[in-house]
Amino acid sequence: MPSTSASTDSLLQHRSFVAFWIARATSSFAFQMITIAVSWQIYSLTGSAFDLGLIGLVQFLPSVTLALVAGHIADQYDRRRVVVIAQFVEVLGVAALAVLTLTGNVNELVVLGLVFITSVAKAMEGPSLLSMLPALVPPKVLPRAMAANSVAGQAAAMVGPALGGVLYIAGADVVYAICALLYLTSVIMVSRLRYEQAPPRRVPATFKTLFAGISFIRNRPDVLGVISLDLFAVLLGGATALLPIFAHDILHTGPWGLGILRGAPAVGALLVGFWLSRRALTRNVGMIMFASVAGFGVATLVFALSSTLWLSILALFALGGFDMVSMVIRGSLVQLDTPDDMRGRVSAVNSIFINTSNQLGEFESGMLAAWMGAVPAAALGGIGTLVVVALWMKMFPGLRRRQRLENDPPIAEKAA
Repeated sequence: MPSTSASTDSLLQHRSFVAFWIARATSSFAFQMITIAVSWQIYSLTGSAFDLGLIGLVQFLPSVTLALVAGHIADQYDRRRVVVIAQFVEVLGVAALAVLTLTGNVNELVVLGLVFITSVAKAMEGPSLLSMLPALVPPKVLPRAMAANSVAGQAAAMVGPALGGVLYIAGADVVYAICALLYLTSVIMVSRLRYEQAPPRRVPATFKTLFAGISFIRNRPDVLGVISLDLFAVLLGGATALLPIFAHDILHTGPWGLGILRGAPAVGALLVGFWLSRRALTRNVGMIMFASVAGFGVATLVFALSSTLWLSILALFALGGFDMVSMVIRGSLVQLDTPDDMRGRVSAVNSIFINTSNQLGEFESGMLAAWMGAVPAAALGGIGTLVVVALWMKMFPGLRRRQRLENDPPIAEKAA
């Protein structure tokens, strides 16, 4: 582990983290650019909205169905090697898209097949990549490292699609070739970082070992509290899925206004992430987390009731900022409360909750909006989030009273 002396408080002093951050940034930009290029190319080839929906399906299925297997692998093998192999598969898949597009030997089935292969690799990579971060910096620096890591993801989400769209003017093959180089950069960075993982005790993949992450979470009240809080807050706070309705019918703005509304949460999250990457959270982290989720609910409610564009933008900006604070605290707490030999499986369970809650949250918002209208649906989501916060503060008093992110080291369970 890196030294915890005062001289190492700067994230830039941790070269392995810098390499990790560059890998995270380059792979995230590549993913966002590929998403734009693939959707545009598929629609150009088929003109079918159904085929556009298949893109999301071939990306979503591996992330859910393979998560537990990927978590088991992350706890049984060298995580750095797992990430390098998975990302190299992504390099090959994206490079194949570039070559086939350049030569004109591409159709929708080829594109969807290669997207599925890269999605499988990304699903296998995820738990190992997330589990590496706590070994790259001291525990007291981890929240700032996670904030900086989130900044890379938010920046990619904001700039990546636009950059992919601009580069697409030169051709889909150009976008794919650049993305393959970005993924290759990530592979090089990960392979070069200094990462030491205690040799895991190899156990066969059984029903018990695959679901050991769920058993661990169930027996750790603080970990269960933050993961379930995130699940229900996202399920209820999916108002952003209704942005086209609000932009057109309520705020009476055009595509430019919708673009600003969509970007506002990311801008808020990005700015708060920059701030958190330079400031340590040292006291009352439990209450700060609950207050942030409550702020998320209030911002959702303000957005639902707003009839002016500027107030709606401010509400979404605040929503993104509050979400970033709670996300950094939740992520840091889960990582620090989980022994290293369980981090892969716990991260896998957490990723399943995140992926499914995002999808179901959008579905829930859409169904409620169809039933009762967009404004009541969004308002109900904000109120529901506040109710969940109040209930979770009562159900998880230890989490409410928690002062620091670093807790007493949990007793490492025997790897199931």
